[in-house]
Amino acid sequence: MRKLIGFDDDTFDKLKQLGRDRMASLQELADEAFADLLKKHGVPIDLKDALRKSAAAASHRKH
Repeated sequence: MRKLIGFDDDTFDKLKQLGRDRMASLQELADEAFADLLKKHGVPIDLKDALRKSAAAASHRKH
């Protein structure tokens, strides 16, 4: 799925430079940033993460 996201020129230039420095595409930088944001707010990023959180919650309810 593709979505359009706008950046101011300075931010975009810094992201392009970071991508060059890390040899990563803008998509890879965005994937990392969004995964970090979801993790920060406790949102599972994939099925494995969702199952891990569910098991941990069930374990805490038993004690």
